[in-house]
Amino acid sequence: MGSKILQRSISLLSQHNTLLKTALTNRCQWKPISTSAINQLFHEKSRKGDFDQRTADKVPKKTHILNGLRELKNEIKMWQEEMKDHLKMDPVLIYRPGEVDVAFRFNNNDALDKWVVSTDSDHNQGFSTAALEKSPAGYGLFHGNVRSEVPKDGRVKRAGYCNMKSMRSRKSFKREVALNWTPYNTLVLKVRGDGRNYLINIHTEGYFDVLWHDIYHYVLYTRGGPHWQTTRIPFSKFFLSSKGRIQDKQYPIALDKVTSLSFSVGAKGDSDGPFSLEIDYVGLEFDPNHVEEFAYEMYRMPKYLVAT
Repeated sequence: MGSKILQRSISLLSQHNTLLKTALTNRCQWKPISTSAINQLFHEKSRKGDFDQRTADKVPKKTHILNGLRELKNEIKMWQEEMKDHLKMDPVLIYRPGEVDVAFRFNNNDALDKWVVSTDSDHNQGFSTAALEKSPAGYGLFHGNVRSEVPKDGRVKRAGYCNMKSMRSRKSFKREVALNWTPYNTLVLKVRGDGRNYLINIHTEGYFDVLWHDIYHYVLYTRGGPHWQTTRIPFSKFFLSSKGRIQDKQYPIALDKVTSLSFSVGAKGDSDGPFSLEIDYVGLEFDPNHVEEFAYEMYRMPKYLVAT
């Protein structure tokens, strides 16, 4: 009996030594760097759902490293400017009535490069064209030709729009930030139009995908002719829409979560043809005489009866 127990113990001990040698051998062997998701700690949300074209494109690691080094130099410069502004610490404590703080200027090419122009023809959904260029007077000129003609593909039903949108503000190292317009209650624009009506869009994209398309709109009426016009629009007049649909449930703008500003023109109502909108600046103003919080009804509706 004792000999059988001894033999079994020796057998188990030899098996243990074999497993230990195998583990040590595998540990000493070279293994490739892990590419599991646990190493991807910096999440970049995709704007098109689960599929992201960036992950589909196979870019060599050497190219990634070279591109990263080029970007690093610019990001460090941006970070230095942020630190200088932080150390100065010169906040505006009093917003004087009638004083306009300029948010966007259009007086040089660098300022125009911060805007993106898009049309229905970019997506093969129409034939409109548009561009944002410097005018002969030295200001930003949003011009083109808007057409309501529909491609004969049996898929597109309506066409005819042009849009210019500001790029989202960010800090160094690709950190996206929102614009804080909380101290102001009025949007001020100095423009010279062609008599058309343009749509002003204030984007307040949230973190979750259901909030990505939250946009506040108001109409910009232009006079046409050679003279400039200064338009003041209270933020309380802007109304909420999502995915092109005006929402039944209306809310005031969250002015601390503004992500971008855009201008749109459409060909609705037999308004095909050329358009031209010259912009000097877009500014912000605090008007103490304007006390309206929101111009539209805010009411509660039963669930599942309100458009979302």
